[in-house]
Amino acid sequence: MTVRYVYWQEKDHWLGHLEEFPDYWTQGQTIEELKDHLRDLFEDLSQDRIPEVRRIAELEVR
Repeated sequence: MTVRYVYWQEKDHWLGHLEEFPDYWTQGQTIEELKDHLRDLFEDLSQDRIPEVRRIAELEVR
C-alpha cells in the first residue's frame, strides 16, 4: 500500500503531511526521518487514534 505525501525543506528540517490529511503536519531532521514520522502519523490517523480528523475526498458531480 502507498499513500501520497507533500514535503518540503525549511532551513535544516524536512516538513510534510499526508495528502489525504493536510491539517496534520510532521517533521524530521532528514527526509528518511520525515518518512518514518509520516508512517507513524498515517497509522494514528487511519486507526482513529486522533479525534475529529479532517480528510480530503472526491465528489462526483453531474
